[in-house]
Amino acid sequence: MTEHREPEDENASAVGSQALCLPFREQLPIRWASVSVFDQAGRQSTICASDHVAARLDEIQLELGEGPQWEALRTGRPVLAHALGDDTVDQWPTFTAAAQEIGANAFFAFPMFLGAITVGVVGLASPKVVPLGMSDLATAIRLTRQVTWRAVDRALRSATDEHSSEGASAPAMRREVHQATGMILAQLDISATEAFARLRAHAFATSRSVQEVARAVVRRELDFRDLPE
Repeated sequence: MTEHREPEDENASAVGSQALCLPFREQLPIRWASVSVFDQAGRQSTICASDHVAARLDEIQLELGEGPQWEALRTGRPVLAHALGDDTVDQWPTFTAAAQEIGANAFFAFPMFLGAITVGVVGLASPKVVPLGMSDLATAIRLTRQVTWRAVDRALRSATDEHSSEGASAPAMRREVHQATGMILAQLDISATEAFARLRAHAFATSRSVQEVARAVVRRELDFRDLPE
């Protein structure tokens, strides 16, 4: 098939393993790509992001708890938003507005599987409204299968490596988020899932990123026991 590579962004720098994200950009009509792994509690590890825009699109969905990536994780099926706008605003209103604000007008999410278990998602985006043809879909699914085990392996190794590098635009492992979730769990005597939901809700309510709020919790600048119910 014809190669559909978009020009490199001036500030583009692949985060994590560039080899994981690069084939999607080389072989599909998209500009931004990210690969994320999720554990059973829904906590996210961003393994690679092609640049700061891809990282931000990934982070927006983490913060909001809505968007194509969550839909792909929930259903186990590819989610194809060829044109973000009227067709998606009812489904993901806040994500749609935020994604368009930073220049994304199409978004595609492909779930990653190990056996019957959904372990992560590949997020692909374009500044243009663009359909994926049958050949493109087959390519995206094939590439997603190819990166799955490498992504999970990288996540497992990074989780136990205190010296693994974390890029400013897309942390390879969100250790502070995981640690903060555990602290909130202990503070409020709630489940890990609810603790993460509280963390995300507070970030949204205070117009801060989840990472910023998590850092405040870890540094003991914020205690959820002191917040009003």
